[in-house]
Amino acid sequence: MSSRSVHAQTTGVVSRASERLRALPSSAVDIAVAVAVTVASVGPAIVTRASWWVVACCALASAPVLWRRRAPMLVLLVVGPAITVLACLHALPALPYGTIVCAYTIAAYSPPRSRRIALIAVSIGILLSLIIPNESPDSYGYAAMSFVTAWALGTGVRARRLQIEMLEERARRLEEERVAAVDRERLRIARDMHDIVAHSVGLMIVQAETGPLLTRTDPDRADATFAGIADTGRAAVQQLRRSLGALRGTDDPPHQPGIEAIPDLVELSRRGGLAASFDEFGTRRAVSGDVGVTAYRVVQEALTNTMKHAGAATARVSLRWSQDRLIVRVSDDGHGLRSASTGGGPKATVSSVFSGSGGHGLIGMRERVTTAGGWLRYGPSAHGRSAENSSTDGFEVTAELPIAQGS
Repeated sequence: MSSRSVHAQTTGVVSRASERLRALPSSAVDIAVAVAVTVASVGPAIVTRASWWVVACCALASAPVLWRRRAPMLVLLVVGPAITVLACLHALPALPYGTIVCAYTIAAYSPPRSRRIALIAVSIGILLSLIIPNESPDSYGYAAMSFVTAWALGTGVRARRLQIEMLEERARRLEEERVAAVDRERLRIARDMHDIVAHSVGLMIVQAETGPLLTRTDPDRADATFAGIADTGRAAVQQLRRSLGALRGTDDPPHQPGIEAIPDLVELSRRGGLAASFDEFGTRRAVSGDVGVTAYRVVQEALTNTMKHAGAATARVSLRWSQDRLIVRVSDDGHGLRSASTGGGPKATVSSVFSGSGGHGLIGMRERVTTAGGWLRYGPSAHGRSAENSSTDGFEVTAELPIAQGS
C-alpha cells in the first residue's frame, strides 16, 4: 500500500467519523469511538488467532480511549507504548487507531503545554515503532501522515470551538450593551418628561393662582401673567413633541435646550411673579451637549422648586466660567430646606448631600450632574439673610460641571 493511498484512507476515515460523531453527546461519542477502535484493533488479532498477550496488548492500545477526554495525556501514555510494542512485533493493525484518536483529542481539547509534550512523546514513539522493526521508508511517510492528519483535524476543531466561544461572548456583550443603552435612553426620557412637565405645570399653577388676585388690583400685570401661562404651555408642548419624537422612531434626534436657553427660563420665572435675575461671569466656552443640557435642567429644576415650595420673592441665577469648569448657581430668599442645614462640604458627595431628601426632581438633578462628570451640593444661602429677617435662610443649588471635553 503506497503512502499516498494510506494518507487518503486515513483522511477519509477520520473526517467521516468526526462529522458523524459531532452531533452526538460527548459520552456517547466516547463510547462509540472506544468500541470502534477496540474492534478495529482487537478484531484482527482474534481472527488471526494471535497469542493471548498480543490480544491483550491490542486491547490496551485501544480500550483506554474511552477516557480520552478526562485524562488525554494518561491515555496516551498507556496507548502509545502498547502501539509501539505491537509495531515492534509486526502485530500492528492497518492503522494505529489508538494513537490517531489520542492525537486528535489532545490537539482539540488540551492546553498548549500538554500539546507540546504530546508532540514530543508521539514523535519518539513513532520513531521507535519504525526504527526497531526496521520498517521501509514508505512506512515513515504512512505513520507521519496519519499522525499529522489527526493532529490537523483536532487543531481545526479547537479553532472552531474557540471562534464559537468568542462569537458567543461578543453576542453576549452586545446584548448587554443594547440593554444598557435602552435603560439609559428610558431614564433620559423619564428625566426629560419630569423636567418638562414638572417645571411647566408648576409654573403655570403658580401663575394661575396669582392671576385672579391681580385682575382686581393690577390688570396690566394680570394680563402679563395670563400671557405667561400661555407661553409656558406652548413651550412645554414643543419640548414634549421633540422628546416624544424619539419614541416614535423619527430620524432626527430630539432637540435638547442648553446654555443659551437659560435666560429664557429666568424670563419665564419673572412672568410667574418671581423677581429673578441672571448673571454670567467669564467668557462663555463651548461645552458638550450633555453638559449644556445638564446646566439647563439644574436651573430649571431649581427655579421650579423655588416657585413651588420656597415661598421666595427673589432668585438669582449665575453662570461662572473658568478654563475647564462651569459653575451653575441658583439661590433664592425663601425658607429653604430645613432638613438640609449643612448641605455638605464644598465637594460633598452627591449621595451625602441628597441623603434624606426626596422627590424625583432632586434625584434627576443628581443623576444628570454625576453622569456629566460633575458634583452637586445644595443648602442654606446667604442670599435671603438680612438683619431684619434673620429667620429667612434662603436656599442655594450649586453644580460644577467639566467643560474641557466640549472645547
